Amino acid sequence: MFRLERRIRARLDEALAQHGVTTPAYMVLSELRMRDGLSSAELARIAFVTPQAMHLVIRDLEQRELIRRDPHPDGGRVLCARLTREGLSLLKHCDRSLDAIETAMLAEVDDATGKTLVEGLTMCARALRPDADA
Repeated sequence: MFRLERRIRARLDEALAQHGVTTPAYMVLSELRMRDGLSSAELARIAFVTPQAMHLVIRDLEQRELIRRDPHPDGGRVLCARLTREGLSLLKHCDRSLDAIETAMLAEVDDATGKTLVEGLTMCARALRPDADA
């Protein structure tokens, strides 16, 4: 599994770099598409990076107008990140590149095995989500 993860990560990093995006930035954009309004701290936990590293990712995405940050509805200093139209557009381009990686990875797997593999890995990913224990 570890070798597969390393190979996937290398291909992922390479594909995303062609779009000017890092893997943590892609994770942020993807998560905001599913759950808008997350804080930097929440995004750091999801992307498995430190809050300091996430601050840099968020700052870059905001400067590129791929996300915007608004004050939290409850007040305080927390800012909620939101995907912009430009961010969604870039995310769709990235998704197509990642779909190509998935297609290449499954090219020699028959349809039934591929379907079972994708379903199994999807269940594993859901089980390991930060909010799965809640």
